[in-house]
Amino acid sequence: MIVIAHVSDIHIDDEPRSADRTRAVLRYLEELPYDLAAVLVTGDIADHATPDEYAVARELLTSRHPLLVCPGNHDDRAAFRKGLLAEEAAARPYAPVNQVLRGEGFVIALCDSSVPGKDEGLLEDETIEWLDGVLAATPHEVPVLVAFHHPPVPLHTPYVDGIRQFGEERLAALADRHPHLTAFLAGHAHTAAATAFAGRPLLVAPGVVSALRLPWENPGTENPHVHLDLPPALAFHVLGEDGRLTTHYRTVTV
Repeated sequence: MIVIAHVSDIHIDDEPRSADRTRAVLRYLEELPYDLAAVLVTGDIADHATPDEYAVARELLTSRHPLLVCPGNHDDRAAFRKGLLAEEAAARPYAPVNQVLRGEGFVIALCDSSVPGKDEGLLEDETIEWLDGVLAATPHEVPVLVAFHHPPVPLHTPYVDGIRQFGEERLAALADRHPHLTAFLAGHAHTAAATAFAGRPLLVAPGVVSALRLPWENPGTENPHVHLDLPPALAFHVLGEDGRLTTHYRTVTV
């Protein structure tokens, strides 16, 4: 059994609230009696992409489990590389931050869907080509989970749908060529959600810093898009020996 923790949207800023909620989630994962295959953090690490925010995030995002982090629309690629990944002199600081984890019996391809200067997402041609190469180099019996910040389909939440991942037809065509692409994982929406894309599950992690207020929940409130009083949450994705993927969602006490 392969268990992957999926965390998203910690939005570290200069207030203690975001750091306290992130610390609680990471402490919960550290205290588990089970060794996780990976901890995945799908973007919006810093709220304003400042060096101080990344310094705090780098201190918080440490784990005894293998940990992977990708940028979101609130992040800056160059600052992310320097402040979080400790890449002091990247040859192409604004190139997509794509990463791969090859574990025992699984692969996670973490794609950068951020677009510098914009809130919506897009997988650049460079990223599509990189992902194609990762999938081609992975034996067909090994499941591959593809993760990014922006979901590539509408979630029936107008606020988020307007800044989702676009150009998704290229990703769907790639998935058609690689049947061992098992599922897509995303963040960005600040809500636990499950849908489908390109014939695969698309599983969205809840937000740590806040939760999305759905359109049919309390319209006309002071914060029409955001719940600030709900606890931080995360997802666990479980790959069974039969290849079936199951997702569980958990909230964490701060």
